[in-house]
Amino acid sequence: MRELRGVRKSARGVSLYSRWVNRPLGRPAAAAALVMGLRPNHVTLISAALTYTGIAVIALVPPSPGTGIAVAALLVLGFALDSADGQLARLRREASPAGEWLDHMVDCAKVVALHAAVLVSLYRFHDLPAESWLLVPLVFQTAAVVIFCGGLLTDKLLSAARAAAPSTGADGAADRETPPPWWRALALLPADYGVLCWSFLLLAQAPWFRVGYALLAAANLLFAAAFLALWYRRVVAVTAPRR
Repeated sequence: MRELRGVRKSARGVSLYSRWVNRPLGRPAAAAALVMGLRPNHVTLISAALTYTGIAVIALVPPSPGTGIAVAALLVLGFALDSADGQLARLRREASPAGEWLDHMVDCAKVVALHAAVLVSLYRFHDLPAESWLLVPLVFQTAAVVIFCGGLLTDKLLSAARAAAPSTGADGAADRETPPPWWRALALLPADYGVLCWSFLLLAQAPWFRVGYALLAAANLLFAAAFLALWYRRVVAVTAPRR
């Protein structure tokens, strides 16, 4: 556990939930996986099994208090293990491109499938006041995919640019290690996947769930637009020719 605290990832661009709840939840899971002899890819697959089971329940089982608790628990545990696999890889010093690829593919499918399941649930089980509610999961899905893929692509481009310009590497490293202000981490909460996981506790309260889900969708749409502008400026700043 002490070693795991020493190999934690940067807190930059991370919300309060991921920083203070999800990563700490993943830490004992990573330690247990190490003791059990599991590899990071094993933890990734267990995370995927929990997450996709929760997603299947959303689409296939009528909403009820028990359904909401089961979905939230499966998604939250799956998200915690999604953090644990990376922590375990850093602890075992066996992070690899193949492991990163598997982790990102599982996450990408999760982002798409979760909102598709909500769309199916709304269509099958909810007495919607208007059919336009079926557009909400599509909007949320689009925003979530843009944030996920855009963030990954930006990180890769910036890392490649810093690697090609060693003179700026120290500044970039120092910037990444600077703890972000608490208000920024708080503001990022609506875009955190963990907050969405807990929102399914409201699944049986159909009007409340729809409103909460729609508010998160609107917040993610705004964040997607803001992130795109920010990421583009960063890529231009790093890759622009120096005079």
